[in-house]
Amino acid sequence: MTRLRPLGASGLSIAPLVLGGNVFGSNGMDRARSFAVLDAFVAGGGTMIDTADIYANYLPGGKGGESETMIGDWLAHRGRRDDVQIATKVGGPMAPERKGLGARHIPSALEDSLRRLRCDYIDLYFAHFDDADVPQDEVALAFDRLVRAGKVRSVGASNFAPARLASALDIAAREGVTPYTVLQPLYNLLERDFETALRGLCLERDLGVIAYFGLARGYLTGKYRSIDDLSKSRRGSGVRAYIEGKGPRVLAVMDAIAADRGAGLAAIALAWLMAKPGVTAPIASATSVEQLAELMHALTLELTPEEIRRLDAAGSQSSVPKTLS
Repeated sequence: MTRLRPLGASGLSIAPLVLGGNVFGSNGMDRARSFAVLDAFVAGGGTMIDTADIYANYLPGGKGGESETMIGDWLAHRGRRDDVQIATKVGGPMAPERKGLGARHIPSALEDSLRRLRCDYIDLYFAHFDDADVPQDEVALAFDRLVRAGKVRSVGASNFAPARLASALDIAAREGVTPYTVLQPLYNLLERDFETALRGLCLERDLGVIAYFGLARGYLTGKYRSIDDLSKSRRGSGVRAYIEGKGPRVLAVMDAIAADRGAGLAAIALAWLMAKPGVTAPIASATSVEQLAELMHALTLELTPEEIRRLDAAGSQSSVPKTLS
């Protein structure tokens, strides 16, 4: 049985792997394939599914809302909601109408998400991106109203800089309203900015951390070994930066550990994140049940201190350009 971890001060406890919902409802992920992955995730001990109101409008033909709709159809089909935790987001930069975190946008965006998800409440509602054009007290009050109305259990921040996250927490405390209790940052073996000011802030303020891009756009699965492999990815520029940077050095260490442990590279990358201070769970997406099984192996893979040290060292030098989710 998967051991749950407390998600900061959110009041939620989750399995240490969160299923990314960005692939559902588009890019070949039809109803049957999506339902199979979702079923297998829960059967394997997973609890939280992460999505956003804009997913998957960044894919060809996507308009936004497809992921929430597919997850909602799955929830209705299975007839259970109490054993699944849903995280979704508002204020993404590609939202066609409700851009940003204005107080008049957040409530209507939530209602649309609830309708698509066929839910009465959201377990974790994220500000997808910081919005410097809206006063932070206005944002805090808007989220607090949703919590007090019982439509949201907890709120989180995604893609926030340390200073802005700290000020948002201070304002919530001053106003006596619901604070952010979870952070969703970019963090993986190759991109380590979280380890500076953000991690210290999260530990100090008891924020849960759900890291995205844990597999570095798929690079840490070993799928992209050379520039010639870039045709396999729609995120060619980001993957190219790994290949031309410290990526090969990290993969070499991962390959050696994989040979010793009989584990896949994806499981190693996720297990490394699960072992890092301050991290509650990484997020990873799967487009098949077979691919999901490789990810779920991380739940039972405990890296040794020496293996973690080797991985730390391989990925610690220089950084690569970031593409936000």
